Amino acid sequence: MALPNVTATDELGRARALPNVNSDHSRADPSAVSWGAIVAGATAAAALSLILLMLGTGLGLSSVSPWAHNGISATALGVSTILWVTGTQLVASGMGGYLAGRLRTKWVAVHTDEVYFRDTAHGFLAWAVASLATATLLTSVIGSIISGGIQAGASVAGGVATAATAVTAGATSAAGAEMAKSGSDGGSMGYFVDSLFRKDMSTAAVASASTGSGDRSGGAAEQTSVVSSSEVARIFMNTLRTGVLPPEDVRYVGQVVSQRTGLTQQNAEKRVSDTYARLQTKLHDAEIVAKDAADKGRKASAYVTLWLFISLLIGAFVASLAATYGGRRRDF
Repeated sequence: MALPNVTATDELGRARALPNVNSDHSRADPSAVSWGAIVAGATAAAALSLILLMLGTGLGLSSVSPWAHNGISATALGVSTILWVTGTQLVASGMGGYLAGRLRTKWVAVHTDEVYFRDTAHGFLAWAVASLATATLLTSVIGSIISGGIQAGASVAGGVATAATAVTAGATSAAGAEMAKSGSDGGSMGYFVDSLFRKDMSTAAVASASTGSGDRSGGAAEQTSVVSSSEVARIFMNTLRTGVLPPEDVRYVGQVVSQRTGLTQQNAEKRVSDTYARLQTKLHDAEIVAKDAADKGRKASAYVTLWLFISLLIGAFVASLAATYGGRRRDF
């Protein structure tokens, strides 16, 4: 009669002991993600990355000089920048990953392979959070680098239009009284227009000697000169896009040049054609320079973006690897 009671007592004792064992095991096995360690590693990585970037910027600016034959070359500066950014990622990501692995909570009764995976994930998460924080702090810098190539490639046509505007700048000012009063050149267009009305010095001396009323008609002649320059400038501007000066415009401008300079009509028209050809050549050269500058900016921005991508991948790998090392040190 005593055996059933003993058996029931033993079963009841085992049933009461099981929950305690399970509860102890659950307390000893916390969450697989230690966000405190991840945030701590990411904060350290972001701060170290920011400090190193500031140091690299200072060293780079100190090594660049606007004077010729002073400072490092553009190629050396680019290579140095790439190496510095990559080194910054290595140091900052390694530090952040190591702290994330070393500061994590110890996992009890977890397989070794699972611990290795969790440490790798902690290092990667610390790198990801640090990268996002750094990108937030340096949004303007990273945005300018990335958008530089896009704007350079998209502004080729805009650069050409700007070059054309720069070449033709001053055509309007040539028409104003300011050009006549201040004697300004009116820009590149003003230079070419003025070259049309250049007189031979001997011819000008004879004309001034034979004119006795120069003082009276000086104001009217000056006003006529400004009007003629303005009209010729408008004619040139109207045909800059087509690149061909119509024969009637050549003839009319030749008449104005002949009247102002004393040249024959044939020589005046030849001067008009030659001057217009020089203007077209200058415009074409400015267009080539604008395209070349835009292409160089696009290539430079593409290279910088690709190297940033590579350095970030290297940083992710180093952070994950350092986290596994820190995790093993933590479990010793």
